[in-house]
Amino acid sequence: MASAAPPPPAASEPGIDDVPLVTAITERYLTYAVSTIVGRSLPDARDGLKPVHRRLLWAMRQLRLDPGSGFKKCARVVGDVIGRYHPHGDVAVYEALVRLAQDFAVRWPLVEGQGNFGNIDGDGPAAMRYTEARLTDVAEALLEGIDEDAVDFRPTYDGEDDEPVVLPAAFPNLLANGASGIAVGMATSIPPHNAAEICAAAVHLIQHPDASLEELMARLPGPDFPTGGVLVEDAATRTEVYRSGRGSLRLRARWAVEKSREGTVIVVSEIPWQVQKGKLIERLADLLAERKLPFLADVRDESTETVRLVLKPRGRPVDAEAIMAELFRLTDLEVRVGVNLNVLVDGTTPRVLGLKDLLRAWLSHRREVLRRRSLHRRGRIEQRLELLAGFLIVHLNLDEVIRIVREEDDPKAALMARFGINEVQADAVLNMRLRQLRKLEEIVLITERDGLLAERAGLDALLADEGLLWRRIAEEVAAVGTRFGPDTPLGRRRTTIAAAPLPVAVLPQVAAAAAAQPVTVLCSEKGWVRAAAEHLDEEAAAAVRYKEGDGPRFAVHASTADKLLILGSQGRIYTLPCDRLPSGRGFGEPLRLLIELPPPFEAQALRVYRPAGRLLIASDAGRGFLVDEDAVLGQTRTGKAVLAPGDGEQAVFLQPVAPEDDSIAVVGSNRRLLVFPLAELPVMAKGRGVLLQRYRDARLGDVVTFAAAHGLSWKSGRGMRTETDLRPYTGKRGQIGHTVPRGFPASGRFAG
Repeated sequence: MASAAPPPPAASEPGIDDVPLVTAITERYLTYAVSTIVGRSLPDARDGLKPVHRRLLWAMRQLRLDPGSGFKKCARVVGDVIGRYHPHGDVAVYEALVRLAQDFAVRWPLVEGQGNFGNIDGDGPAAMRYTEARLTDVAEALLEGIDEDAVDFRPTYDGEDDEPVVLPAAFPNLLANGASGIAVGMATSIPPHNAAEICAAAVHLIQHPDASLEELMARLPGPDFPTGGVLVEDAATRTEVYRSGRGSLRLRARWAVEKSREGTVIVVSEIPWQVQKGKLIERLADLLAERKLPFLADVRDESTETVRLVLKPRGRPVDAEAIMAELFRLTDLEVRVGVNLNVLVDGTTPRVLGLKDLLRAWLSHRREVLRRRSLHRRGRIEQRLELLAGFLIVHLNLDEVIRIVREEDDPKAALMARFGINEVQADAVLNMRLRQLRKLEEIVLITERDGLLAERAGLDALLADEGLLWRRIAEEVAAVGTRFGPDTPLGRRRTTIAAAPLPVAVLPQVAAAAAAQPVTVLCSEKGWVRAAAEHLDEEAAAAVRYKEGDGPRFAVHASTADKLLILGSQGRIYTLPCDRLPSGRGFGEPLRLLIELPPPFEAQALRVYRPAGRLLIASDAGRGFLVDEDAVLGQTRTGKAVLAPGDGEQAVFLQPVAPEDDSIAVVGSNRRLLVFPLAELPVMAKGRGVLLQRYRDARLGDVVTFAAAHGLSWKSGRGMRTETDLRPYTGKRGQIGHTVPRGFPASGRFAG
């Protein structure tokens, strides 16, 4: 019987287009990505602002919140911004407004706040109905000339108003205040700098367009953070960061040794940028409670409006350099400031620029602003000269003008016909006040005309001469550098730039404490890790309490001087120092907070690192290889990629290999055992590995290395059993193997 023909495809309803799902998703995701990059996350290279900040400043200017005017409620400002320009949540807009006013968050505040705008401890601001704000002198410099056709305007989201596309930006805001943001597939992180140094570098670049980066950095040596601190990076590292636009810089707290009635103390007066003082003190207190700071007796916060953390050393003499070196390692008294100079060029194209290109982008914008302002001023002069010509005619023929006005039915037309003036001039004459007709007014008009003619000639020369244009820009930039220079309280450099620190010898107390503290590392089934004091036996480890619904998984004996190697199921090996583990009191902390183990991957093995050791790593598909422990030791939270499992596979085993081991035993979930020489397993740095045992509808159950002379041991119900005759199970790597011997654990694991 012939099969029935398939029904014809249903016709689309009117007004509905059939579009492939892939095409629809791609178009919509790209639209979202572009909107996020351009409209939210990346700053404009010309004024250094994101749309929400630009709209905030423009709305405050429309409300006449100039530096010399009174304050207005932040709720009023936020309402205008979200109602007229930025249709987003009021909380996000208020947070952006608050940050622009926090002198510990931005180097050059654009908003002057009145009320509670938060503090460096991490406390949040008061509600917007309680706080008030107005613009600062820096914001006024950013807006300078905006009414003189300096920039383009565009309709707002509802078409009822206009908003600037970019601000004139006489102030170098991009580098001065920096920016940070995460977009789709890209991010930006620009540290703040000193405005006077930026202007000095910009003037040098105008005068020497081919200037080298080293010449620019002689004037702009590095960031200048609002909270001060000490930048400890050598010149070569800083130069490379500003050349490539990417990298990181090391920032430390500023400290000094003081003598007091209680003896010698260390006083921290400045902390790194974006570090919350409250959390820093909590971290120091936790380390003291966990006995990880044996060289400190006490930590006190004596801060008022300025930061003052007092560290009381334990014992005498006091080696302050070594103490601070250890604190820099353990706490956020030293941080890495990421640098990613990713900006929107011309407001549309995201690019990572170096320092020279960033300065050129700002200077090119300033050239366009000067050109447009000059053209605007020239047009205004032409209009005024036109009116002045009409006024002078009036003064030369005053009696005739009065007669025409008194006697003619259409005085405008009569004036135009009698004196050859245009309609604009005639309207100006007819609107003239009588008191302007006095004799001396003619002299004033002639003087004004001559002055305007001279100004127009100067503008014509400026617009026609590129060199003169750049000289004027250099003068304006230098004036901004003086206005916000080091002689002003705001312009003084706060961050000291120092050379990279030399290695400091470890304190004897630290070395002794680290070597003298044995711990048992406990990790639960749900990934909560802690370090219990002393080495716990099996009975004590079994008695440890876990959260409800959780239970034990790993228990490893170590010391506070050891490092842990943790295998993730995606094949990465993470390094975690034992001295950074939370104490055994409580339930510990999630492992994902200590290392960057992305979900859904899990920790599969936990081992103590042994220098010059060797490990066996394997996936559940029965593939693996040997790897040197020194090669997998990592320095960052992201770990090192070692094993590359295939699709549907995961890394499951990380076994130490003893120096005397010469054989390897592999057992599958199908309960087949294979023994082969360890020499058949290659030593690799990373990769998918070689086949250990072949399976059909099975997975790797367990793997162990051993010395053939001592036999293969496994845990049985009556203790340990050792098998010395392994001939039935011996073969070559990659074979299927033989059924496990009688008495082998039902779990399929050598450890039972």
